[in-house]
Amino acid sequence: MEKWWLLALLLLSVIPIEAGFGVGGGVGVNVGPVAGGGGAGVWIGGGINGNGPNAPPGSSASGLDRAYTALQAWKSAISEDPSKILDTWVGSDVCSYKGVFCADSQYEVSAASGPVVAGIDLNHANLQGTLVKELSFLTEMSLLHLNSNRFSGTIPDTFKDLTSLQELDLSNNHFSGSFPTVTLYIPNLIYLDLRFNSFSGPIPEDLFNRRLDAIFLNNNQFAGGLPESLGNSQASVINLANNKFSGNFPASFGFMSNKLKEILFLNNQLTGCIPEGVGLFTDIQVFDVSFNSLMGHLPDTISCLQDIEVLNLGHNKLSGVLPEMVCSLKSLLNLTVAYNFFSGFSQECAKLFYRNVGFDFSLNCIPGRNMQRPQPECSLIPGGGLNCLRIPGSKPLVCGSL
Repeated sequence: MEKWWLLALLLLSVIPIEAGFGVGGGVGVNVGPVAGGGGAGVWIGGGINGNGPNAPPGSSASGLDRAYTALQAWKSAISEDPSKILDTWVGSDVCSYKGVFCADSQYEVSAASGPVVAGIDLNHANLQGTLVKELSFLTEMSLLHLNSNRFSGTIPDTFKDLTSLQELDLSNNHFSGSFPTVTLYIPNLIYLDLRFNSFSGPIPEDLFNRRLDAIFLNNNQFAGGLPESLGNSQASVINLANNKFSGNFPASFGFMSNKLKEILFLNNQLTGCIPEGVGLFTDIQVFDVSFNSLMGHLPDTISCLQDIEVLNLGHNKLSGVLPEMVCSLKSLLNLTVAYNFFSGFSQECAKLFYRNVGFDFSLNCIPGRNMQRPQPECSLIPGGGLNCLRIPGSKPLVCGSL
């Protein structure tokens, strides 16, 4: 996503041009998802050995002293380090520590103010331990990537003092407890990745009132209803899959930022109808509500999703005839409606096979088609009496402005 390149440029701009970068001491840019459930952020690698014999005059000793205090406190809270990464965390030159990356201060008062810790990337380090409150001393750190480790416990309340932090990736660890509310008070955070942990309970209303651009909460044990504030989100990616969310979609659903590209609710316990407001997501590319208990007919407004590539409605209790307008979506690459109670589909849907669009309609109630439900299962449609609000057919549909 383009925003991560912008963030890379932002961080590169604070690295002094005169610094020499060689093999093992250069600048690395990593974009795209990280295996094992990790984030899609950017890291600036190599750092600057700012406290060495060639350190520039006027180096920010006090900032690096606080960084030393923070990192040594954290090292003491790490009980297992099978890759011996922390063997490099010796001495006051924190910019030489493996996984720690330095750059010139964003708030420098002169060109010679020296380096600060700008990022920590310990993805896939397999470390076991906890986070410590002293990490809040790293007030100029923009990135903290800790995916695929064995950190446990909770997130220290002092994290609210990480005023420069923009990306927080704690995915694929052993964190537990309620939603870490402190993350909502990190003032410049735009990327929050908590997936593949053991967080539980409801998610706070305030989550979707923040300026987060990416929200990954999938594969936890969050439960309860979706907050009414969902429609306030400015995010381009939201993943709430594989939790225990229940109830209907909130009334605000659909009134989210037009930046939204992907939203995933799969494998929860959602009920009710797919709301008309889905038609406001005119730029969305992935919409996945599979493995829930949604009922009723599909809203006509799905025809507004002209950029949709992956539309997964499978494993619900949806019914009616699969509308021609769904199968006519021009950008469609994969359409899954399997394991529902649809009673038919149009000729346009049959053409999907010739468009090389993946189309799975198995185990529905479509006469004359193979791999459908047994007739007794189709005699009583779930949610047959459900009243899903629909735009009257006589009213012209204006996509994006329902």
